[in-house]
Amino acid sequence: MPETALAGAVRSALASVLDPEIRKPITELDMVGDVAVDEDGRASVAIKLTIVGCPAADAIERDVRTATAAVPGVSGVAVDVTVMTPAERRALTETLRAGRPARGQQFGPDSLTRVYAVTSGKGGVGKSTLTANLAVALAERGLRVGIVDADVHGFSIPGILGLTDADGVAPRPTRVDDMILPPVAYGVKVVSIGMFVDSASAAVAWRGPMLHRTIQQFLSDVFFGDLDVLLLDLPPGTGDVAISVGQLLPGAEVLVVTTPQPAAADVAERSGVVARQTGQKVIGVIENMAGLVQPDGSVLDLFGSGGGAEVARRLSAGQDEEVPLLASVPLSIPLRAGGDAGAPIVVTDPADPAAAAIRAVAERLSIRPRGLTGRKLGLSLR
Repeated sequence: MPETALAGAVRSALASVLDPEIRKPITELDMVGDVAVDEDGRASVAIKLTIVGCPAADAIERDVRTATAAVPGVSGVAVDVTVMTPAERRALTETLRAGRPARGQQFGPDSLTRVYAVTSGKGGVGKSTLTANLAVALAERGLRVGIVDADVHGFSIPGILGLTDADGVAPRPTRVDDMILPPVAYGVKVVSIGMFVDSASAAVAWRGPMLHRTIQQFLSDVFFGDLDVLLLDLPPGTGDVAISVGQLLPGAEVLVVTTPQPAAADVAERSGVVARQTGQKVIGVIENMAGLVQPDGSVLDLFGSGGGAEVARRLSAGQDEEVPLLASVPLSIPLRAGGDAGAPIVVTDPADPAAAAIRAVAERLSIRPRGLTGRKLGLSLR
């Protein structure tokens, strides 16, 4: 094979290498410079990283070496790693935005991304654990998924998805000029205030205006790309963040998480009512911490029963469409342990009853039809 053809084959092979943060081929991102192959088959490839100290540098270089070495006729690989010029970075951000203005709302009325706000009336019901596992289950079905950890005071999503280090500190997102690239875990793009604090024990003591601004920046400054689904892990209750999300994402659909005891129904119902007051639609209830399955197959209702069905019944009253109980997720030690270890149960133990229930919700959400009424499709008739 002639040298020029072999170099072209190497460049074609590099189209299989994805930037771990942007999730696009490095060839499409203009991250590949000169490619040459000498007469002995030794290939040299120039790679341009987005920034100095790019956290994905080692992964990109490794994948480039692997892809190049797999090309028939290549006997050796040398990778020259450099950094984009300011002009190249500007061109990259313009390409990624695809005509959208900087700091613009990515999930406005024209977006085809399904936005699900996961809420609960009170804390401690496992809302964040369900959100993280649901996101991973959706990603496993081939969807492009993102999470905004909107629980600013009680952020926990980075830890549940294994993004934190031994000290519990989450990685800082990469910045390319004014664009923030969210870290990726289990195929899910994630942003959380926990990625901007100095320690796992740092307390965020902010009031309404700061909370609103934070959520607004997450939705505008963080580059998620073209997502199929965006999940928001809301803080418990009906406070500032829930109202801000209603204002910023009026088209979001709401999933209400509750527990089995009937007494919890009153509290959970309120979160659904507030969502409706801000124009959002409640599409389902998930009951967590349902019965504990015993070795003999019997079920022990440690926290009572019927709470999820009661919340669904109350939220359905007076509505044109019924609010279904999407799942009753049983108590599961692996589910709890996976959240502590940063290993989602839908990946580590998919046969567990709790994992099966969450995966069933993911399947149901993934096949919901998209409503296109009132959306701009970018088409014109001539």
